[in-house]
Amino acid sequence: MAKTTKGRIAIPQNIEENLQLASKVYEKHQKDGASSLLNNLDDMDWNATGPNVSLCLQKHLEAEELKRKMEEAYRTRDLYLPQINELLRASKGLLKGVFSKNPKKLGEWGFSVDDSPKVKKDK
Repeated sequence: MAKTTKGRIAIPQNIEENLQLASKVYEKHQKDGASSLLNNLDDMDWNATGPNVSLCLQKHLEAEELKRKMEEAYRTRDLYLPQINELLRASKGLLKGVFSKNPKKLGEWGFSVDDSPKVKKDK
């Protein structure tokens, strides 16, 4: 005698897969119309929320594309950053040597000059 199982129904944790499943459920609900079993849900309405599924999926895909572009922009930025930082440190060193008697002059180049005395740490 065959034994029937209750079965496990998994809802995807992956957002894109989750929204694709919601789209399929909403599509079936629309196809069934007034006879849809989902009309029996209390305090929830696929007719009200269903149209938002495609908008939500579209915004998710847009966010993923922007994330990809962001990561690409960071990679490009990181190619230039070491050379720029090295140039800044060398410029600071040169200007500090030229204006050793008046380091506040580095402010004319945009450097922030803090001439307050360092506070000694207590042991």
